[in-house]
Amino acid sequence: MIIRPATEGDLPALLKLYRSLIPNDPVLDEDRAVEIFRQFHNRAMGKIYLGQEEGQAVASCCLVIVPNLTRGGRPYALIENVVTHIEHRNKGYGKSIIRHACDQAFEQGCYKVMLMTGSQNPEVLRFYLAAGFVQDKTGFQMRNVPRRIE
Repeated sequence: MIIRPATEGDLPALLKLYRSLIPNDPVLDEDRAVEIFRQFHNRAMGKIYLGQEEGQAVASCCLVIVPNLTRGGRPYALIENVVTHIEHRNKGYGKSIIRHACDQAFEQGCYKVMLMTGSQNPEVLRFYLAAGFVQDKTGFQMRNVPRRIE
């Protein structure tokens, strides 16, 4: 699998991947999707990574690096929207793209990389553990949209 930062030309493939993550999510208007993509990539601290196999988008994740005034000024990172297309799961693509994002964060001096999942599915939790994450913190969130039902 080839992993690289997504470009604006990858938007249709990314949106298709995201549809497999959240099938009943509202569909973004193309102009709005381009606007959001540009906002995200114009910020120096964010990247969307795309994994491709034989030219087809098979996995993606979003990495955001956050400046920090603790830990000697070392930033931390957040990973969001981890998705592997349903037809390409259990081939190591998801772990590879997460590892790539973590490597990028650590190369930029991050002292930690965090992610959250709302899933209670044991397979999903095992996936993140097998990807190298530990489940030793308590997470909280406040939403302005309904929770996704698995």
